Amino acid sequence: MQYVRPRIPLPRPGGALLLLAALLLSAVLSGPALAQADFHIGIMTGTVSATEDASRGAESLINRYGSTKHGGMIVHVTYPDRFVSEMETTIGQLVGLADDPKMKVIVISQGVPGTTEGLRRVRERRPDILLLVGEAHEDLNIAGTAADLVVNADSFSRGYLIPLAAKRVGAKKFVHISFPRHMSFETLGRRRVIMEEACKDLGLEFFFETAPDPLSDVGMAGAQQFILEKMPTWLNKYGKDTAFLCTNYTHIEPMLMRIVSLGGYVVDLFSPVMGLPGALGIDLSKEKGNWPAILKKVERSVVEAGAGSRIGTGTFSYDFTNIVALAEFGKRCVEGKARLESLDDLKACYEAHTPGARWSAVRYVDPGTGTRLRNVVLVNQDIYILGRGYLGITEVEVPEKYLRIGR
Repeated sequence: MQYVRPRIPLPRPGGALLLLAALLLSAVLSGPALAQADFHIGIMTGTVSATEDASRGAESLINRYGSTKHGGMIVHVTYPDRFVSEMETTIGQLVGLADDPKMKVIVISQGVPGTTEGLRRVRERRPDILLLVGEAHEDLNIAGTAADLVVNADSFSRGYLIPLAAKRVGAKKFVHISFPRHMSFETLGRRRVIMEEACKDLGLEFFFETAPDPLSDVGMAGAQQFILEKMPTWLNKYGKDTAFLCTNYTHIEPMLMRIVSLGGYVVDLFSPVMGLPGALGIDLSKEKGNWPAILKKVERSVVEAGAGSRIGTGTFSYDFTNIVALAEFGKRCVEGKARLESLDDLKACYEAHTPGARWSAVRYVDPGTGTRLRNVVLVNQDIYILGRGYLGITEVEVPEKYLRIGR
């Protein structure tokens, strides 16, 4: 806070009064004394433009526990938008966090390429730091070799549950939109195969369409323009009783714009702010950080636009929740209030930040060996259909046959 010298005339003080005045002035200029945090937590997310929810999660943590710049607990850094070609930047950011002697926990919102190598270098110099990764892009077996805990969305269960949700809301066809880089990821590639099998068993026609990778030469703007222009063609081709899914955030907003105005379904959004505010022009500045209020306003806007019962989402942002929950879990582990190996302790941190939402959590099973990995956990949040309510998919037992696909 800026100090403004008062303009009140004062009597000329003696030496003792001068000393006292100097001490008081120093206290005012310094501001209130803050207790220094016993340890620090490093948070790495994408930029606000690329992963807004995760960035807001980091802001929430700073608001709760304070920034290290002011004696608090949290330091926030970002990985680059072009993380595939700038892996050394990601590695450097992680290693830089480890240079802080008070650093005890590092949380990464998405384990983009470079994360595993960065964590290995952190581990070499600082084996005392707890390393937690949300949504690894690399093979989960590889990601698990460097991190103490990896938490991904339960893509394999959702490979069955998303088509099931689509059928429950009235879809008869299912279109999966992606590109080669994403299909090379073990989680996304295997989920696509599960979805195709699930659609066949559930009576849905399955189709695959390719869209530009936002990290290619076309960039984010080109990728979005492609979807905006292509969606009317796809809706004419497949019909309005079709559910669409895309694997990249960049494609979601233009896809939703066309779904709302032209028809079709989307049932797999991780957050009510995932593309919908931009697609519908919803101002959420007053509701910022208040997820129940955000859901209420977004739901009202979707219903008024004529898309009620056609769009499904998590009631709380997955990316936001991942950051705040993993940071809270790491904090509790350091403080001795949680155990790293406890699924119940982990779920408690997710539920603490998502009142009313339903979650499931299971340990990842290696598809090649059948080994259940202790430090890789898959989580899932129930789907809420805007204008209708929860579908209760976290209560559905996924048939084992789908979880064995790709093993």
